[in-house]
Amino acid sequence: MQTKALRIGTRGSLLALAQAHETRARLMAAHGLPEEAFEIVVISTSGDRIQDRPLALAGGKGLFTKELEEAIYSGEIDFAVHSSKDMPTQLPDGLELSAFLPREDVRDAFIGRAAPRIMDLPEGAVVGSSSLRRQALIRRMRPDLDVVMFRGNVQTRLRKLDEGVAQGTMLANAGLRRLGLADIITDLMPLDVFPPAPGQGAICIENRIGDKRITDLLAAIDHKPTGQALACERAFLAALDGSCRTPIAGHAVIDGDKLSFSGLILTPDGTKWHDAKAEGRAADAAEIGRKAGEDVRARAGEKFFEGWS
Repeated sequence: MQTKALRIGTRGSLLALAQAHETRARLMAAHGLPEEAFEIVVISTSGDRIQDRPLALAGGKGLFTKELEEAIYSGEIDFAVHSSKDMPTQLPDGLELSAFLPREDVRDAFIGRAAPRIMDLPEGAVVGSSSLRRQALIRRMRPDLDVVMFRGNVQTRLRKLDEGVAQGTMLANAGLRRLGLADIITDLMPLDVFPPAPGQGAICIENRIGDKRITDLLAAIDHKPTGQALACERAFLAALDGSCRTPIAGHAVIDGDKLSFSGLILTPDGTKWHDAKAEGRAADAAEIGRKAGEDVRARAGEKFFEGWS
């Protein structure tokens, strides 16, 4: 009989808490456990605290996971809930991703103040984003726009819009839906024009390798198709040495035992790009992603990547 609450580690933003609450609700339903069987532990990460410069200059994606992973190592928490797109492709020794929740809509959402669609913004309008991928894709669509760095959580970015810092911004549709904010979206970006980041829309759960009690617990809520799609996308990213310094898009779709993948790499100014397409068995997801990444890297050539950092 379980007496000690299982500790779920999370960042403290409203979106991170919503993801932790969803994880807890799924575990409660899967195992018939009451809410008090779980404790949500909020941990501040470096990525949350650094707001004065781009993450690429501060250390990259690991800034959103490092403190949570240290808490897993120390036993302060039993497992951590993350946004999959925040996860580095290389996990620390001794840790693994044991579960993925069913994926939300992967599209990017545009929230416009001067116009509802990015193509309708006036020439020279300011659009804010902290994502190099989104910045590059916006510049590819509208070279005339002034794309500026826009750090902060969802609420901070929306406040900046209201203050007139920018006339529009891009956020993940999945995050806005999880926060109950879908009604503020003025346009959803088509996947063929504005492909998502690898891992976008997916929640993953990280824990200690060999902790059978936790891995057995998490197995009940693991969504296998999402895990397969993410294995492909993360392998594509790893083959390109992807980080917060690299504008990379990647999206895998699982249909039964089949997988289809599309990827894209861009220069930060959005003027040059190379895409990748691949299909195969879902069971070979990681290999498909790796080969797609190696192929697009070979076609682009090393000079394409100069200046990305």
